[in-house]
Amino acid sequence: MTAPLAEVSIQAEPFDVAGELAALTRDLQGRAGAIVTFTGLCRDEGGRLTALELEHYPGMAEAEIGRVVEAARGRWPLQGVRVIHRHGLVAPGDGIVLVLAASAHRVAAFEAASFLMDYLKTQAPFWKREHLADGTIGGWVEATQADDDAAARWT
Repeated sequence: MTAPLAEVSIQAEPFDVAGELAALTRDLQGRAGAIVTFTGLCRDEGGRLTALELEHYPGMAEAEIGRVVEAARGRWPLQGVRVIHRHGLVAPGDGIVLVLAASAHRVAAFEAASFLMDYLKTQAPFWKREHLADGTIGGWVEATQADDDAAARWT
């Protein structure tokens, strides 16, 4: 049996969802029966935002996300996981995060992707700040109660 594939990337550059999915599919060589793909996009919040600024601690963010990927691999029979998170300024409509979770069956892939996103929304070491359409920079964005409630189901 081949070891599961797991990759974590933190990058400023946009990611190519179709290219990442094709690469994981190719790398799995037919071992997976399902790949769940989640793409989180920057919203304009009704025209209020021109960008979202994301900061992180290089090295620490990758290690922490890698730790949670390993936790997901311990909970579900995954053949592959790919997590990409952007940093820097991200414009509305652009991707912020990509999660690919591959398993033999869909339920494990869906649950693992949801688990990873709940972690990324509430605990990943990123800080988000809004750049507003009026030219000002808003405050730092906190996780919402709904995000915390969703993450609580995994404990």
